[in-house]
Amino acid sequence: MNPLLILNTALSSIGTNKLRAGLTLLGIVIGVAAVVSLMAIGRGAQETVTSRITALGTNLLFVRPGAATEGGFVFGQGTAQTLTLKDALAIDDRVFAPDVVAVAPETSTGLQIVAGSQNTFATTLGVTSAWLGVRNIELSAGRPITPADVANELQVVVLGWNVAERLFESENPIGQAVRLDGRRFMVIGVMERRGGTGFGNIDDQILVPLTTAHFRLNGSRTPQGDITVNTINVQAAGTDSLDAARAQVENLLRLRHRIDLNDDDDFTVTNQQDTIDTLESTTDTFVVFLAAVAGISLVVGGIGIMNIMLVSVTERTREIGVRRAVGAKRRDILMQFVTEATLLSAAGGLVGIALGSAVARAIDGRTFGSETFQTVLNADVAIYALAVSAAIGLFFGIYPAARAARLDPIEALRQV
Repeated sequence: MNPLLILNTALSSIGTNKLRAGLTLLGIVIGVAAVVSLMAIGRGAQETVTSRITALGTNLLFVRPGAATEGGFVFGQGTAQTLTLKDALAIDDRVFAPDVVAVAPETSTGLQIVAGSQNTFATTLGVTSAWLGVRNIELSAGRPITPADVANELQVVVLGWNVAERLFESENPIGQAVRLDGRRFMVIGVMERRGGTGFGNIDDQILVPLTTAHFRLNGSRTPQGDITVNTINVQAAGTDSLDAARAQVENLLRLRHRIDLNDDDDFTVTNQQDTIDTLESTTDTFVVFLAAVAGISLVVGGIGIMNIMLVSVTERTREIGVRRAVGAKRRDILMQFVTEATLLSAAGGLVGIALGSAVARAIDGRTFGSETFQTVLNADVAIYALAVSAAIGLFFGIYPAARAARLDPIEALRQV
């Protein structure tokens, strides 16, 4: 039979039962719309995280205690206290590290911060005066931590945007007193709003002088009495100097820690690209998981198509018998029913793509709670969803079509 004739016959059969065809499409429409919208949200979240990390600067190195392994980080030399303030000061020496332009060590701990009757939990970072510049963060109000604050161990604090809002709401926090670990601190600044949620969100962090964090807020020392740090942020002269700066930092620390040539480092040096690659790998898995969950509804829609096609075969038994009697071959019957199933699923895929795209565009730029959603619509997702929906229709339409093709024309003609 002519392929065009098969297509016209399939379209005519679908049009005969418009309501049933529309309800059959619904499962595919919902599945494809879910895949498209969730993929757009997932990719938007991925790009948002990447852009926020990149905004910190692409010429940064992060030195952390512990040796790197394929599975993550392990503590070097049996202890996590392998980096000290003296290590940071040594890296900040242009003689030993000429490609390093700034160094900002930090410590971190989680503390409850109290202002009057308000309180909230915040990650407290002990930093030096170079930290804001190295991390490319501006203040929205007040002043930053200065070398004098660090040298004199002053009890001053710079608040993250969310912390300031939770504690002071519309009131100006500059000059106000807060309590950390039972000690009185004065608010000297508020960091600009960066947005984002989860671990590492600067809006939920506060800054205090590194020496104050160590001597006033449960700091720790090495057995030699040195002040330990959790991270040393290192700013290279430029992106083209990252490799040279990394080698200089690694060589200097190996010498300072007296690590033998054949021994592993007791520290780990990573750069922004390493962080971005790790996050992209993690978010890729998350996006695929979202698509897989949404894809379950596609399978359900495919089962619905099979069910309707089986009903259609039963209802049209006499029609099949007549067509076989006038010369239609088994493959013609098979192709007609497969075409009907594929057309149903493909049409559902097109409608689902339109619906999913509309949902993604409606969400893009919307703020829910404290998070602004960004969505990214890519053509490859739409093509993938349409191809999968058509393949599902083909797969679930084969059995009903084969059943129709196997009908004996004489027995089919006897059906009333």
